[in-house]
Amino acid sequence: MLCPFCNSENSRVLESRTTEEGSSIRRRRECENTICNKRFTTYERLEVMPVLVVKRSGEREPYSREKLRSGIVRACEKTQITAEQIDNVIENIENELAKQGKREVSSANVGNLVLAQLKDLDQVAYVRFASVYRQFRSIDDFIKELQDLQADQLTTKHFNNELLTADVLS
Repeated sequence: MLCPFCNSENSRVLESRTTEEGSSIRRRRECENTICNKRFTTYERLEVMPVLVVKRSGEREPYSREKLRSGIVRACEKTQITAEQIDNVIENIENELAKQGKREVSSANVGNLVLAQLKDLDQVAYVRFASVYRQFRSIDDFIKELQDLQADQLTTKHFNNELLTADVLS
């Protein structure tokens, strides 16, 4: 492993551990060059086969983690969502894509995965992303999405109350 400070080829691993998601290994290293001796961190991820994203137009382009991150960050601006939470969303989406094991995925599939993650994380970010992804054209589109979101929330709340009642009664 090349030292990022002096480009020495010799470094030793001080500590290794898996990340919280379990999808990569974090290694703390130290340069063995006696002049440098700096410490740095590396991450090892399983390299998967390149995935192509099939857009609505039928055009294919390589999957881009940065493009996905950019869209999610834009939707999460001025919310309480942290950079770590965004990283977790991206990791979850990439893990799901890897589980599917396909060389090509539709942009609709990726968009639905993002929406599923954001729905549980932050409703404002969810609606922002949905407005771009689903190409809202009028205020009626926003109203319908908000009504659907509210209906889902009421259904979930009702279901949770039933579970709580069942636990109390048993």
